Amino acid sequence: MEEERVLIGIDFSTASPPAIELLLDDAYDPSLYGEIAKANVNRPEVLRMVLDCPDTPDDVRQSISSQLNLPVSAAPKKEQRPPEVRSETILQRVQKLSVSERIQLALKGGKEIRTILLRDSNKEVSLTVLDNPKITETEIELLARSRSVPEEVLRVITKKREWMKSYNVILALVNNPKAPQGTALRLVSDLKTRDLQTLEKNKNVTEGIRSTAKKLLRVRKAL
Repeated sequence: MEEERVLIGIDFSTASPPAIELLLDDAYDPSLYGEIAKANVNRPEVLRMVLDCPDTPDDVRQSISSQLNLPVSAAPKKEQRPPEVRSETILQRVQKLSVSERIQLALKGGKEIRTILLRDSNKEVSLTVLDNPKITETEIELLARSRSVPEEVLRVITKKREWMKSYNVILALVNNPKAPQGTALRLVSDLKTRDLQTLEKNKNVTEGIRSTAKKLLRVRKAL
C-alpha cells in the first residue's frame, strides 16, 4: 500500500524572509499579501517587505503603513527584467532555501517557482508541487512529456482522475519511456489511430508498447 504523504502548510509567521520574498515576487493569489501581513504583525522587516512589493493591494498597503506609522505612499514601480533573467534570479534564491522551506514554497508558489521546484533534486519537493492548487493542465502535460522528472511524479499524475481526462496528458504518458509501463500499456487503447501509427514507430518506448499499438491498428483496420 502506497504511503500517504503528509502536507505541511506554510506558516507565514515563522517562514524565513527569503522564502516570503520569493512568494511575494511570484504570488498567484492577491490574498497572499494580506495573509502574510496578518501573520507577521510582530515582524516589521517582513511587513516592510510586503509594503515594498509593487503588487501589494492598496488596502494591504494602507493597513501596513498604519501599523508601521508610515505615510501611505504609492506602490513602487515594478522592475522590468527579461523573463530569462528573472527566472535565473528566482532559481538562485530558491537554491539557498532549506528542503523544508522549498516544500512549503511548492504549495504556494506561482508558475515560475513551480517550474523550478518540479526539477528539484529532492523528490518530496517536486511531488509537493503537484498539490499546489494553481497548477495547470498545461503544466501537467509538460510534466507528462518530460524525461527528466522523477518517475514518481509521473506515477502521481496517472492516479489523478482529473488530469487523466486530458487526451494530451494520456498521449504524453504513453510516449514517455519513464512512465509506469503497466499504466502506459493500458492507455494505448485510448489513443486515436493517427497517434497509434506514430507510436508503433517510436523507438524510444518499449517493444511492448509498440507491439500493442500495432495490434490495435490491425484490429481497427479490420473493422
